[in-house]
Amino acid sequence: MERTHRLAAVGDNCMDVYDQTGEAYPGGNPVNVAVYTVRLGGAASYTGVVGDDAYGPLMRSAIAGKGVDVSHLRTQPGATAVSHVTLEDGDRVFGDYDEGVMEHFRMTEEDMDFLAEHDLVVTGLWSHTAPDLSRLKARGVPVAFDCADKLRDPVSWEALPYVDYAFFSHDGDAEEVRAFLRSVHAKGPRLAVATRGAQGSIAFDGTRFFEYGIVPCAVVDTMGAGDSFIAGFLYGLMRGQSVPDCMAQGARCSSVTLGYSGAW
Repeated sequence: MERTHRLAAVGDNCMDVYDQTGEAYPGGNPVNVAVYTVRLGGAASYTGVVGDDAYGPLMRSAIAGKGVDVSHLRTQPGATAVSHVTLEDGDRVFGDYDEGVMEHFRMTEEDMDFLAEHDLVVTGLWSHTAPDLSRLKARGVPVAFDCADKLRDPVSWEALPYVDYAFFSHDGDAEEVRAFLRSVHAKGPRLAVATRGAQGSIAFDGTRFFEYGIVPCAVVDTMGAGDSFIAGFLYGLMRGQSVPDCMAQGARCSSVTLGYSGAW
């Protein structure tokens, strides 16, 4: 019987508030990846912080309700992070981001000990984890980092030497993406991956480029599509799958999320 693989997500969470409708959905990159990993059949935890406002308990109960371990989700006085969103032809467009208590989040030593008990740790650009990734990496756990569409953000480039799997969203042509992934790989990651929306994805392992398309589906809301790809990809890695198989699983996972409103 195959063992259950454990992913640790750490960093930002936020309520995605749709200004046009007044609807609010729990989200945030690491949170989303944790939820999708459980959806795929794995196990996941989430380490972060919420406020003591009305959104804090909602965030905690929603994440726990999806089967994610929230034993290291702290509550602090203040506001839970909120991201304001509008929909334009099915695409989500982000407006103001109120970071709330996440502004001062840092991993504790106890957090890092907990994270190192997992098979893989995922974090990202807005997680406030980059300054401490060297110490987390020293504990021997593989680290994945989502750099989003900020191709040259200083936080990402600070993180890359301590990252095993780097993910970017890139809308350039294929040759531009390949050149970019070469530059990312040279900073230290074992694998550099770019998602390209309807054009699929490209990955580079230092020797070979791999390309994969999409799984066609009816698009309701693009919220969480990239995080779904990352979850599917990383779940495949934890199970020892090839890079092309990981890309295919990421695309399948993304197509499910595209079919409903909100990240999950």
